[in-house]
Amino acid sequence: MNLPNFLTVLRLFLTIGFTIYAQKSGLFAYALAAALFVIAAITDFLDGYIARKYKLFTNFGKIMDPIADKFLVLSAFFVFMIQGHIVSWMFFIIAGREFAVTVSRLLLMKKGKVLSAEKEGKLKTVLQMSAIIWILGFTLLQRSTSDPSSWVHQQFTLYWVYITTQLLMFCAVGLTLYSGLKYFWNNRKILL
Repeated sequence: MNLPNFLTVLRLFLTIGFTIYAQKSGLFAYALAAALFVIAAITDFLDGYIARKYKLFTNFGKIMDPIADKFLVLSAFFVFMIQGHIVSWMFFIIAGREFAVTVSRLLLMKKGKVLSAEKEGKLKTVLQMSAIIWILGFTLLQRSTSDPSSWVHQQFTLYWVYITTQLLMFCAVGLTLYSGLKYFWNNRKILL
């Protein structure tokens, strides 16, 4: 097992840890969850960078890297849906797109065809990660103080956090849907 593959497997375990601790009450557990998510996101960048730089491509990496990426993002959005940070239809649109694209890529790999990520797909990932980090960050701030008079608990702050969260999520969901439709349209001849 080379280093990029190790980082991919590590990301799976970090995601499991994130999912467990993000659902616990208490500041320490949530801070640990946020740290695990950030480390997992860094491994997402590093495994691809190292594989490209040192030409350490493997069939395992080609298959497991996108699965580990989707597992991380979908785990976070699932936890946020359960906690009421996002509405369920947002999660299901993102999950449906990620599942459909990942399955089609795996089927194409089986036929010996590898499709690289498109620009919109990369931007989609950046928006999804931004939304996740935003939600994690503010929730961590809220849990860091129990003082109801603190600015993080004020109606004005909560209103603007809600608006920003919804805006980020609408953009992430919209781009997720658009990039998925574009992927299938651009590759319709290969996929059929």
